[in-house]
Amino acid sequence: MHNGKTSPLLALISFVLLFSLTNSSNLPTTPPQTKTHLQVAHSTCQGTLYPNLCVSTLSTFQDLASKSVPQIICSTLNSTINEVKSSSFNCTRLKKRPSLHPYDQRALDDCLNLFDNTIEELKSTINDLSQTKITSKPYHNCQTLLSGAMTNVYTCLDGFAYSKTNLRHKIEKKLYKISNHVSNSLALLMKVPGVKNKSSESEAFPEYGEVNGGFPSWITRKDRKLLQAAVSETHFNLVVAKDGTGNFSTIGEALAAAPNSSTTRFVIHIKEGAYFENVEVIKKKINLMLVGDGIGKTVVKASRNVIDGWTTFQSATFAVVGSNFIAKGITFENSAGPSKHQAVAVRSGADFSAFYNCSFVAYQDTLYVHSLRQFYRECDIYGTVDFIFGNAAVVFQNCNLYARKPDPNQQNLFTAQGRQDPNQNTGISIINSKIAAAADLIPVKSSFKSYLGRPWKQYSRTVYLQSLIEDLIDPAGWLPWNGTFALDTLYYGEYKNRGPGSNTSARVTWPGYRVITNTTEASQFTVRNFIQGNDWLNSTGIPFFPDLS
Repeated sequence: MHNGKTSPLLALISFVLLFSLTNSSNLPTTPPQTKTHLQVAHSTCQGTLYPNLCVSTLSTFQDLASKSVPQIICSTLNSTINEVKSSSFNCTRLKKRPSLHPYDQRALDDCLNLFDNTIEELKSTINDLSQTKITSKPYHNCQTLLSGAMTNVYTCLDGFAYSKTNLRHKIEKKLYKISNHVSNSLALLMKVPGVKNKSSESEAFPEYGEVNGGFPSWITRKDRKLLQAAVSETHFNLVVAKDGTGNFSTIGEALAAAPNSSTTRFVIHIKEGAYFENVEVIKKKINLMLVGDGIGKTVVKASRNVIDGWTTFQSATFAVVGSNFIAKGITFENSAGPSKHQAVAVRSGADFSAFYNCSFVAYQDTLYVHSLRQFYRECDIYGTVDFIFGNAAVVFQNCNLYARKPDPNQQNLFTAQGRQDPNQNTGISIINSKIAAAADLIPVKSSFKSYLGRPWKQYSRTVYLQSLIEDLIDPAGWLPWNGTFALDTLYYGEYKNRGPGSNTSARVTWPGYRVITNTTEASQFTVRNFIQGNDWLNSTGIPFFPDLS
C-alpha cells in the first residue's frame, strides 16, 4: 500500500545521483593523454623492436615532449631497474621453496648475481647519459653496458636448461619484458644527437676502440710494460706458491686479500704448479693482474660440469667479472671430459679484460666470452663443441684454435656466438690466427666433421679475418643450429683467409653469410673499430695491432 512516503532505498539512490551530478567536477580524475603526447611517444618509438611496449612506457612520462632522447632512455632504464629488483625479489622468494633441487638453487643463484650486475650496468648507463654532452666514448660505453645487461637476462633463463621443474616459466615473462626494455633503449640510443648514427653502418663494430702499438688503447703503457716484462723483472704485490714460498698457497686466498676498487694495477704472481680450485674474480676486484710462469707451468684446474648438476655459468674453473682484468702466462683447464657436456674452463664478463699468452683447455664450452669488451692475444684454445661461445665484443689476435677429438657422433664447432638483438655491439672477431686440429684429433680427423661455428642466438655474429684455416674444416664451413633458425639474421664473414680449409667455393649460401671482399667492411672488426682497443689496451703491455695485418 502506498502511504505517501519515499522508501529508504529510493531515497538513497536519489541522493547518490544528485551528489554525482552536482559534485562530479570535484572528483579526482586522470586527464586524458593529449594527442601531442601520444604522437611524441609514437614518433620516438619508431625503429624499436618492441614499439607497443615503448609507446606504453613513454606515455606514462610527464612532459614527454620536453624530454631529450637521453632523458627518455634514462627514464625507461629507471623503470627497468625497478623491474629487475622485482624479479630479484621473486627469485629470492622461489629459493625458499622446500625441497628445491640443487640445480634449480644454482640457477636461481646465477640469476640473482646477474641481476646485481644488470642493475649496476643500467645505473652506469644512466650516469653516462646524464652528461651534458654525449660524445663517442660514453655512447659506446652505453652500447656495451646495455648489450651486457640484455645478455645477463638471457643467461639467467639459459641456466634452467637442465631443470626438471617449471621455475623458468615463473620468471621468464618479467625477464622478457626487461630484455625488451633494454632492446628499446639500445634502439633509442641510435637517436641520440651529436653522435654518429651507427645504424647507418653495415654491421660495424666501433665499440671496441682504437689500437696503439698492437693493443687496444684501454691497455695503458704501464700495463704493456708489465705484460712484456720477464717474470724476474716484475714487481708483485702478492705471490701464490704451492710450496709455501709465497704469501699464499691458493689463488682464492690471494684474491680475497687483494684490495677492492683499486685505482692502480695490483699484480699477483702465481708460481709454477697445478692449482686445483674454482676461482672467481668478483666485481669489486678491479685493475687486477695475474701473472703465471707460462703455459703448462702455472695451471688452474677443476672439473665442474652440467652432468654433475652445475649450471654452465657456474661450471667455470676460472670466472672473472672485475673490470680491467689481465692474465698472462697461465693455463686454465676444465678436466671434466667430452662426455660431461658443458664444462667451462674460463668465463669472462669483465669489461676491458685481456688475456695474453694463456691457454684454455676443455671440451664443450671451453671459453665463455660472456659479455662486455675482451681481448685475447697469442692464446691457445682447445675444445670440441661450441668451444668459444658467449656474447662479448671480443677480438682474438694471433691465437691458435685447436679442435680436439670429440665423443663419437659429435662434431667440432669452433664458435657459438650469442647476439640476441641487432643493436647489440657484440660479436667474435678472429684475426691472424690458426684454425687447426689438436694432436689427439689428427690421427682420426677424417672421422669427425669440424665447422667454423653455428648460430646460438638470433643475430649471431662471427668473422674470421686473415687467418690460417687448415683442412679439418668442412667445405660448407658453417653448421645450422636448428633448421633455418637465424640463417637470415646472422652475420658470418670470412676475409682473406689462407690454407686448405679457407676455400669458400662450397660454403653455405645462407642470407647472413658473406665472403668479405671489401677492406672497409673487414676493418669494422679490427681492434681499433670493434672493441675501442686504442682506448684501453695500451695500458696493459700486451702487443697488438690496431688494424688488419
